[in-house]
Order: sequence, then C-alpha cells, then structure tokens
Amino acid sequence: MATVDFGSSADPEMDITSDDELEREAEGFKEQGNAFYVKKDYAEAFNFYTKAIDLCPKNASYYGNRAATLMMLSRYREALEDSQQAVRLDDTFMKGHMREGKCHLLLGNAMAASRCFQKVQELEPENSQVQQELKSAESILEFERLAEISFEKRDFRMVVFCMDRALQSASACHRFKVLKAECLALLGRYPEAQSVASDILRMDSTNGDALYVRGLCLYYEDCIDKAVQFFVQALRMAPDHEKARLACRNAKALKAKKEEGNKAFKEGSYEEAYDLYSEALTIDPNNIKTNAKLYCNRATVGSKLNKLDQAIEDCTKAIKLDETYIKAYMRRAQCYMDTEQYEEAVRDYEKVYQTEKTKEHKSLLKNAQLELKKSKRKDYYKVLGVEKNATEDEIKKAYRKRALMHHPDRHSGASAEVQKEEEKKFKEVGEAFTVLSDPKKKSRYDSGHDLEDDDMNMDFDANNIFKAFFGGPGGFSFEANSSSGPGNFFFQFG
Repeated sequence: MATVDFGSSADPEMDITSDDELEREAEGFKEQGNAFYVKKDYAEAFNFYTKAIDLCPKNASYYGNRAATLMMLSRYREALEDSQQAVRLDDTFMKGHMREGKCHLLLGNAMAASRCFQKVQELEPENSQVQQELKSAESILEFERLAEISFEKRDFRMVVFCMDRALQSASACHRFKVLKAECLALLGRYPEAQSVASDILRMDSTNGDALYVRGLCLYYEDCIDKAVQFFVQALRMAPDHEKARLACRNAKALKAKKEEGNKAFKEGSYEEAYDLYSEALTIDPNNIKTNAKLYCNRATVGSKLNKLDQAIEDCTKAIKLDETYIKAYMRRAQCYMDTEQYEEAVRDYEKVYQTEKTKEHKSLLKNAQLELKKSKRKDYYKVLGVEKNATEDEIKKAYRKRALMHHPDRHSGASAEVQKEEEKKFKEVGEAFTVLSDPKKKSRYDSGHDLEDDDMNMDFDANNIFKAFFGGPGGFSFEANSSSGPGNFFFQFG
C-alpha cells in the first residue's frame, strides 16, 4: 500500500511570504485528504490533495500524497507524473523517488525504475525496502531478455511463462500483456488471448497493439473479414505498426487465394484448384485453422485427381493442425476406403461417430467395419484375377485359365515345394469358382457373410470341380511334350 506524508505543516525551510494564508488553507486541504486516505476513500482524498496543489503548486509533498492516492486507484501513469513533479521540486524527497520507481516498475519500465531506486539508496543507504524493489527490477529485465530470445525461437510457451512472471511485479504493463496475448494467439489459445486484449482495450480503446491481437485471434479463427477491420483500426491508431500491416496483407491475400481455389474447384478445374490451394498454403504458416481447411480442400481435389496417397497425407496434415476437424477425418476415411486400407478407415469413422453420433456416421462406420471383415477373408476375386463386377462368362474364363495354370499334373516334374504351392493354388481356384459361380453363395459372399456360418455346403474337392467344368472323366489329360523341354505340356481332349 502506498503511504502519504502526514506532516502538520509545510516544509519548515519554506520561505514565509505574504501568501501565508493560502498555505494554511492548503494545509487544511492536505489534512482532509489524509483523513480520507486513512478511510480508504481515495477518490475524495484525491480531490482534497488536488485542492492543496491548486493553492500551493510548488509543494513536493502534496504531489507525493496525490501520487500515493493515484497508485491506490491504479492510475499509475498519472501517479508517475505526480511523482516526477514531486522530485523535480525536491530532489531529496526520498518517498517521491520511491513512488516514481514503483510506478515505473508497475508500468514495466524496469531500467527507469532501477535508476529511481538507486537514487533512494543514495538518500537512505539503510533502506531495506529498496533492496527488494531493485531485485524485482532486475528480474523483470531478465524475463524480458528471455522472452525476446524465446520469441525469436518461436518458443511461445516460454514467452507466456516469462511474461506471467514479469507481470507479477509489472501488473500494469500493457506491453507485457500484449506480448503474452500475441503468443497465446500463436499457440492457438484464442479465448485467453482475446480476454487479455479486451481487458487492455477497456482501459485504452486506442491501444494499437491490443487491436492487432484482437484481429490476430479472429484471423487465426478464420474470421478474416472481421480480422481485417481490426488490423485497419490498429493501423489507424498506430500507422507504423508493421505486424498489423503484414497481418492485414496476409489476411487479404489468403482470402483471395482460397476463394480462387474454391471457384476453380466448382468449375471442375481440379489441377488449377490444386495449385491455388498449394499457393495459399505458403502465405502464412501460422494460420492454423485456415491452413487446416486448405489442406482438406486440397485433399478433396487430390481425391478427384486420383492422388489418393497425397490426399491422405493432406488430411493428416489438416488433422495435425486441428484435431477437432471432423471433415478432415471424413475425407481421409473415404480415401482409406478407396485404397482398401480398411483398418485405418474404421479408426477414422469411429473417431467421427464418437464426436457426432449421426445416422450417416453410423452407417459409414458399419460399412467400413464390414469391408474390414471382408478383407480378412480370402479374396476370391483376386484368386481368379477378376474385378468384383465380373460377369458369369468372365468368371468361367478366369477359372479355366487359372485351373489349367495351377493343375498338379502340370507341375509333376517340379520340386516338392513347388508342387505343394501349386496344389494349394489349384484348390483355392476351385473354391473361388464354386462360390462366385453360385448366385446365392456369391451374393452372401459379397454381402460380407461368413458362408460357413450360413450352413452352406463349403466342402470343396478341387479335382471334382475341375472334372465337372471340363466335361467329366476322359475329357482331358496332361502329357509332356518332350520336344518342348521339361516342364512344358499340352492338353489332350477326348
């Protein structure tokens, strides 16, 4: 708590003049001010100290007392002016120097504060309070130094830490608060940053730095039009504000480039849209939210261009920037489905469904889970080498080709290991044909059902299937063609 001087009269060394009556009246106002100060009625105390000053404007103690009152009212800049006037009138006024130093300290001017406290030391070498104030000033200077280094390294968390520590002694320093708010914005902690900036603007609506931070928060939250308004207002208050000028330019450029990309996409010019989104991503790496949207937009274009791996990578980048970005999870999940990475698709759809439990999301998750289950079974289409929409004739042709390719008799001269592998493939080909050539089994298989659980006859004899397909006993035989060399065969049909 600031203290006031309760002397009963003016400075005893002051010359007695014809204005003696005015001085006595001024002393009366001072005494009344002291009484209100003791009662903590600082507004009234301020009024009476002001009356005393009006009558005797060259009395240092009156300015000192009013400075103490202004400090209690948290009007530190006015208190600083009164303290400075007090020591101008009386350079030996120790309390005046102490108050000036405290005001500098509270306002974040640690160097100026140190000079004032050193003056106090000269006047009162045994003053214990001033030692602590000097330590506080030194701490603030050190935190400022660390914050500057950390900001250059983009270690914004450390800057916030340093400013919090500095503000413990410099609670009225707008400069420290603005730097903290800017770093909170750069860390994506927008509500906290907005709160700090708003507090400053309530006290000083023309503070260009605080207006800049408000704009920065809106800009990073992808409210670009509103952000530009704040940047323009900041530049109006502080025409040389380089950060506001750069942010304003970036905001306008980012909005324009993004809109160009959206227009190209709607017109079906996917390559152009892809390039425009890529250009937009180079404008401001710090704009996390907008860049997340740009990555997701580019992923959408990438999927249209069949650049599925790139689309997945862009979605992953978007999610890294904004872990709550559902649209990016949805886009990546679809790309995973298109590339048959079903486990990854299920993981993303589960994340989406946990966040937004809609019928659509539930359906997408169930479909991904079904495809995952199907992917863990034998892929009969791959076994035969046909597409999933293959016709009955295509399936028969594929079976004929694969069955002849892997028939054990064809590999009778091969090693035991090769014979075993070809026999396995021959059986798989027969199994695949049995399922895909039977409309009922094929339908159940395509729907993801486990055919064995459906009480369907799933006993396969590959040789019987082969014989039935090629017309029964005596329908064919494998014979070695000695002139063609070992391992070459021709088919003989009866």
